[in-house]
Amino acid sequence: MAPPSPSPYRSRERLDRGAKITVALLFGAWLIDYVDRLVINLALPSIGKEFDLSRAEQGLAVSAFFLAYAACQIPGGMLADRFGARRVTCWALLIWSAFTALTGFAGSFAILLVVRFLFGAAEGIFPGASMKAITERTTPGQRMGANGVVQSANAIGAVVAPLVAAPLITHFGWRSAFFTVAGVGVFVYAAVRLWLPEPIPRDTESSAPAMGGGARIVLRSPAMWGFAAMFFGYDIIVWGLNTWVPSYLSQERGISLTSAGALAVIPAAAAAGAVIVGGRLADRLEGHQRKIVVPSMSVAAVALILMATASSTIAFILWMTVAIASASLSYMPVYAVPLRSLPPELTGAGAGLITFGGQFAGVIAPTAMGLLADRMGFGAAFGFLVLGAVLAGIVAIVTPQDTGSFRRSLRLPEPAAVGIPTTPRPVESEKA
Repeated sequence: MAPPSPSPYRSRERLDRGAKITVALLFGAWLIDYVDRLVINLALPSIGKEFDLSRAEQGLAVSAFFLAYAACQIPGGMLADRFGARRVTCWALLIWSAFTALTGFAGSFAILLVVRFLFGAAEGIFPGASMKAITERTTPGQRMGANGVVQSANAIGAVVAPLVAAPLITHFGWRSAFFTVAGVGVFVYAAVRLWLPEPIPRDTESSAPAMGGGARIVLRSPAMWGFAAMFFGYDIIVWGLNTWVPSYLSQERGISLTSAGALAVIPAAAAAGAVIVGGRLADRLEGHQRKIVVPSMSVAAVALILMATASSTIAFILWMTVAIASASLSYMPVYAVPLRSLPPELTGAGAGLITFGGQFAGVIAPTAMGLLADRMGFGAAFGFLVLGAVLAGIVAIVTPQDTGSFRRSLRLPEPAAVGIPTTPRPVESEKA
């Protein structure tokens, strides 16, 4: 009997030149995307003082962004599937940079909420389009490693944001920080528009049966909603910490905003490395997210409890670093099986759905923690984050663990039946 033909989804491959350029450009786009989001967390004490806001109201300013951001994840992926990943990515970059600048002009809390909501809508169409762009420009064996490097921009953004924004806020006021990062966003837009490579061509004939239901295949899949729930658990931790740690260190520990920003670099740098490692592990394991998510979230849960009860600032930062680094190992494994397994025509919708789950956590965590901090103190607020780790670990066990089981759950053809070339051929140009 002849041995079975190798699956196009197996093995980790080195990035070629086109993939490296794609990774570099989208790394820059994700970096400014994340910095734009994080600036408001550093500005919250100043905004709260200027507009006389409670912690719950400050949390609402963050949640307003995430409400629109989460709602636009799935439509953003579907727009990318229909109009092209490059085009939608560029639209998003340009529009959200405009609303970042408008945040700096907000003259009241009500206007701030409206601008942040619209800013969230503009950024919300970006993640699905970006992940689709990577999928189109990498082979399956390169995909999670490439995504891991790109997504590490989020953690590195958590390093860059306080180092850039905190001094600007301290010396020039909170509005200056928004104007500055908006200008950088326009520069990144131009770079992506000009230099993003063309997609790798593929054989569409054998993948056509998967398109019979279009994006409905993804949206009606319990397995896909399971991956979205897993990412929801992960982002409860991330957005809870990102929103409230700067205020906690400033207001409860008496640390200046600039010093608090410098301290936040330590856990953020650890998280950046963990995201890259998680992507490589996901490629090596060909999915099997429970092998990474369950142990990493178990460690994160314990570390979060120790962080919430820490008596010193040093202990707080130490346990926060352990918690966020452990949780960040799970980032790319959450996406691994769907992005390795979905036909390219559905990757925008698939990535959008999973990201929706995570960003919906951004609606819940900031306001819920603000209420807990007002009524019970920051210890209870940070303890709330343990729920995210528990949820992610449980869902990781019950979701499909590899390409075969995932595709069967969606009733898609087996991977061997899907023709996806691993070497480029001439392709028709994708217009921006």
